[in-house]
Amino acid sequence: MDAIGRISARRLALVLGAWRRSGSRHGAADLAAAIELGVLDGQLPVGTRLPSERELAEALEVSRTLVAAALDRLREAGLVASRRGAGSWITTPRSRPPAAAPPDSPEAIDLARAASPAIPGLAAAVDRARLLLVDELGGHGYTGRGLPAVRERIAQRYAARGLPTTPDQIMITNGAHHAFVLALRMLTHPGDRVLVEQPTYPNALDAIRNAHTTPVPVALGEHGWDLAGMEAAVRQTAPRMAYLIVDFHNPTGERLDEPGRERLGALLARTQTHAVVDETFVELDLEADPLDGPRPLAAFAGNWAISVGTASKSHWGGLRIGWIRASEDLLTRLSSARFGSDLGSPVFEQLVLAELFAAGDDALAARRADLRGLRDALVEAVRRELPEWRFRVPAGGSSLWCRLPEPMSTRLAVAAANHGVQIAPGSRFSAQGGLERWIRLPFAQPASRLTEATTRLALAAASIRATPADELPVA
Repeated sequence: MDAIGRISARRLALVLGAWRRSGSRHGAADLAAAIELGVLDGQLPVGTRLPSERELAEALEVSRTLVAAALDRLREAGLVASRRGAGSWITTPRSRPPAAAPPDSPEAIDLARAASPAIPGLAAAVDRARLLLVDELGGHGYTGRGLPAVRERIAQRYAARGLPTTPDQIMITNGAHHAFVLALRMLTHPGDRVLVEQPTYPNALDAIRNAHTTPVPVALGEHGWDLAGMEAAVRQTAPRMAYLIVDFHNPTGERLDEPGRERLGALLARTQTHAVVDETFVELDLEADPLDGPRPLAAFAGNWAISVGTASKSHWGGLRIGWIRASEDLLTRLSSARFGSDLGSPVFEQLVLAELFAAGDDALAARRADLRGLRDALVEAVRRELPEWRFRVPAGGSSLWCRLPEPMSTRLAVAAANHGVQIAPGSRFSAQGGLERWIRLPFAQPASRLTEATTRLALAAASIRATPADELPVA
């Protein structure tokens, strides 16, 4: 490279090495992936000026059309910028000048969050709740365990799922995660152990560590829950509590059947281990009516199971209302402990949720139908663009849990960011690191974005696969 930062065609050819994948008919994609790998490896720093298309074609002994197509891919991904009279140079999505993008193909696609837009009818519920708010304005605004109408509706839903519940067994919270943190703070002390599935929800792991407690992972394999492993872990480590997701598990999408719940519930009751059961995705059954699913774990574990739920996935993430379903005695203790962190949940948001509940289940059914279509669109795109990735099509939830052909999840997340796709690496879902052969792909995005994101991921994956095997991290 000379003093002005230009790399010669001959030198670039040496940097790229054996860039064409054996048997591949996609020369432009292979060349683009090789150049991207040079950027990621630091061999082509940002600002490096590239040789002309003609010079590079001659050095690589390929057609100028192939080189032009590869550079077009890199320009679309934000790794190369060009200007008439100035040539082309290495850039990044962040260093590239902002440009208007079509609404259906934004610069960045967020696959790090499994969250959908607001459910249809939310704005109308807000309008109705605004009128009901007048009746609340004469009071102090502190609702204790929550508005009676909301708690009654949630209790009825539990009863319909096979778990008799009264409104006195429900406390409204600021989301399911808030509910978990409340229970974690009350039931554990620094140094205690908390049983978790491996993988599991990353924010729950963060909360466990922030409470100075230790997560004890039990692997959730390709065939679901290792109940024998859970029994052994409880016997050997005596965890103070457990955090479990038995309905459309995050991130795997698995669901524990009723015999498994009976065995797990018996274990919790026999060992007197409290378990927070996160039911965030229970309403997102994409193949059947949620009321036809297995009964809640609390139906088998009794008061040792603390069920938590939320409107964030079923209705909207901005509606920060969740709940705890537990014994009246435990809720009394939780209510007292809660005053140390907050004084209750917002009245207006509770009124909005009450109106959404009162409107019936048609909007939820429509949401499930939409997600089912998006799931199928993502499945088709991954099978087409990334045929070596393996996954089970989930019956519910909002994401695919994909097994990669090599342990490259963290590097793939880095490479994907350079292509305008944000994804969480498998290690983010692990209590002890690893899971480098896994990646989570949420499908809570429009189908066009999912297709575009998969195309970008394929290019990112191609650059990762170009790295020699002995340089790959150990899973």
